[in-house]
Amino acid sequence: MRTVLTAARLLTPHTEIEEPVVIMEDGFISSIASRGALEVPPNSESMDFPGATLVPSYLDVHTHGAMGHDLMNSNPDGFRSVGKFLARHGVGAYLPTTMTAPLESIFRSLDALSKFIEESERSGSDSGARPLGIHLEGPFLSHEKRGVHPPEDLQVPSVELLQRFWEAARGHILLMTVAPELPGADELIRTASGMGIRVSLGHSNAKTTEALRGIAAGAVSATHTFNAMRPLDHREPGLLAVVLDQAGLFAELICDGIHVDPLLVRLFHRAKCLDRGILITDAMSATGMPDGEYRLGNLDVTVANGRCTREGVLAGSVLTLDKAIRNFVEFTQAPYTTAVQYASTNPAALTGFSDQYGELASGRAANITVLSAAGEVQKVLLNGNIVTL
Repeated sequence: MRTVLTAARLLTPHTEIEEPVVIMEDGFISSIASRGALEVPPNSESMDFPGATLVPSYLDVHTHGAMGHDLMNSNPDGFRSVGKFLARHGVGAYLPTTMTAPLESIFRSLDALSKFIEESERSGSDSGARPLGIHLEGPFLSHEKRGVHPPEDLQVPSVELLQRFWEAARGHILLMTVAPELPGADELIRTASGMGIRVSLGHSNAKTTEALRGIAAGAVSATHTFNAMRPLDHREPGLLAVVLDQAGLFAELICDGIHVDPLLVRLFHRAKCLDRGILITDAMSATGMPDGEYRLGNLDVTVANGRCTREGVLAGSVLTLDKAIRNFVEFTQAPYTTAVQYASTNPAALTGFSDQYGELASGRAANITVLSAAGEVQKVLLNGNIVTL
């Protein structure tokens, strides 16, 4: 089936097209041009979004849940509910993210999440955001910068334990957070990188040399920049300074105005080159729900007025990625194209899914988010099919 999609504007990396015409066939984009420069094939189905902007579907590499469902402790119905919620906020794909917990809990979660990833791959369903792989956040984290991760369940980096996680996940671990200063972290990072796992430095009290050693071992990203990191110091800059200084390192940011002050969001934007900043949510099960008590992994978390806390410590967020983008534009005055790149193109590059997400171009999968003039999600297309929001 050939479908013609029209709107007021199309944004994709480094490109803006006014009055775009997008022709889709069999779930892929066959051509894109401005109205009048492209002949519309006859007998095509047409979808017109007057006044709207077309952008690549977003990709959230760090999310723990939504709609009352914790991704570490859920079932297929819960996973599907989270996927539908994410799609309503413009997300086409995501990495379900785990928490530090007793090892048996982690193994069970990895097994359940992997089954759902495999089911999604087999069914090819476009009813919600697609889980691409697992983000293992913990247990190889620093005690000093653990946040709410339970100290009794933290582990010293171990290649043997990583292999057990890998087997439980049947190879579906795509991203892993590691504190590089821990004993054995270098070997763990090298091994994980050799297995195809992207390693992100985070929940870390690393000094400068320790952070650089982690990058030399193969780390390619940083987890929620500024949060759960050694504070910046002019004599011992530490991990945070390395993250802001290293142009080739990807770096996550929670842009909710709670985790990171807008002034530092602007600093982050200036420090990171356009193709390395990544907006994330770090969302927990309370996202999309009223204030109250919720679960994050095996922990009880209180949610009130947009803040998620456990014993006074921030514990995830209730942020959605479309809101993060609007916040980023407001805080930095960056063009919307840049914010969209931070939420689509860059995470797609980090995860190795640039052929399916992050760009609208001929030959690419038709994963498209339709935005109102205010940046709110109107429709989401996954593989050319409209998702019921």
